[in-house]
Amino acid sequence: MPGTLRADVLAVLLASDDMTGLESIFDQRKQSLSTVIRALIRKYGWPIERRDFPTNTADGRAGWASVYCLPQEVIDTALAGAGRDWLDGVRAARAARSRRPLRSPGAAKGRTVAAAEDDDGQ
Repeated sequence: MPGTLRADVLAVLLASDDMTGLESIFDQRKQSLSTVIRALIRKYGWPIERRDFPTNTADGRAGWASVYCLPQEVIDTALAGAGRDWLDGVRAARAARSRRPLRSPGAAKGRTVAAAEDDDGQ
């Protein structure tokens, strides 16, 4: 699980950070934070706490937002075992993904066209 969105969310929570649905790891993702939190609770049994608070939306209306966190005793227990090594692995996987060069669709298309032209010339 170290290279997954669930692992990224759990790593944030284990680092004693609170998390809202506006976190940057969800940019360009199709899953919402609540979906990932639900899986961590139901599938893996993490006792994640949720607190709702009032907030203003971009268009000026009032709404509600949620913040998620783990109790400190759960964090301490998880990190006392092999949790710290797992957390380091998740951070390393995240760093490796961020260093990976992005492939643009145009670059891949350009290589296909260039390869086709080389084949026609032979």
